[in-house]
Amino acid sequence: MPNLLLSLVTFVAYVLLAFYYLHAQTRGECDARCKGVVGHLSLIPIALHGYLLWQGIFSGGGVDLNVYNALSLIAWLTLMVYWLARFFYPIGSLQALVLPIAAVTLLLPGVFPSDHQLFHTDMLAFKLHIAAAMLAYSLFTIATLHAVLIWLVEQRLRQATLPRLLRSLPPLLTMEGLLFRMISMGFILLSLTLVSGVIFSEEIFGKVFQINHKAVFGFLSWCVFAILLYGHRFYGWRGKIAVRWTVSGFIFLILGYLGSKFVLEVMLHR
Repeated sequence: MPNLLLSLVTFVAYVLLAFYYLHAQTRGECDARCKGVVGHLSLIPIALHGYLLWQGIFSGGGVDLNVYNALSLIAWLTLMVYWLARFFYPIGSLQALVLPIAAVTLLLPGVFPSDHQLFHTDMLAFKLHIAAAMLAYSLFTIATLHAVLIWLVEQRLRQATLPRLLRSLPPLLTMEGLLFRMISMGFILLSLTLVSGVIFSEEIFGKVFQINHKAVFGFLSWCVFAILLYGHRFYGWRGKIAVRWTVSGFIFLILGYLGSKFVLEVMLHR
C-alpha cells in the first residue's frame, strides 16, 4: 500500500478517534472508553504513524529530520507517551486534545516534502543523541500542554464558569503531578542531549562543538527547567509560577531547534 494511502488512512483514524473521545468526554466517559477496546485499538493508527515516520526519516541511507518530520515525530511520541500513561492515569481527555494535532502533523511531510539528510545512521552516539533530543521535546510538549490546561482550569474555577470540555479533565493535583514527572524526565533527557552534543560533536556533526544560537537556546531552556525543578522541590512552586516557567522553558527549546529549522528550511530554503 502506497505511503500516501497509509497516511490518509491514519489521518482519518486519528480524526475519528478524536471525535469519539471528545463525544465521550462531554458525557464523562472518556477515561473508561480510553481504557477499553477502542483505547487498545488506537495503537493501530499510532503504529502506522510510526511506520510512516520510519520510512520518511530513515530514507536513502541517511536521516531526514526536516522541520515537518520533526513535528510529526514529536506528535507521535506524545501520543505514545499518552497511550502508555493511560494505564496509570485518567488522561483520556488529554488524548482527545492531542489526536487532532497528530493528524495534522502526520500529513505535513507529504504536503511539504523536504530533504535534509545527515549520513550518520551507523553511529551509536548520533542515534542516542537524536533519541534523547526527540524524547525530551515530546515530554516538554506534553508538559507545556498540561501547564496551559492547568492555567485554564484555575482561571475558569475562579470565575465559576468551567466549560464542559474542561470538566472532564483529570483533577488539578493529578495534572500537576504529571506535569512535574514529565518535566523531570524531560530535563534528564535534555541534559543527555546537551552533554552528548558537546562531547561527541565532532563525531556526530563532523566538527568541534561551537557555541551557536541552538546551543544558547538549549542551555537557556535547561537553566529554566533546572530552576523550576529546584523551586518546586525546595519552595513548593506550583500553579501560575510553574506554568510560567514551563512555557518559558518550552519557548526557548522551540526557538533553539524547531525555530531555527523553520527559518532555514521553510523561509530560506536551505
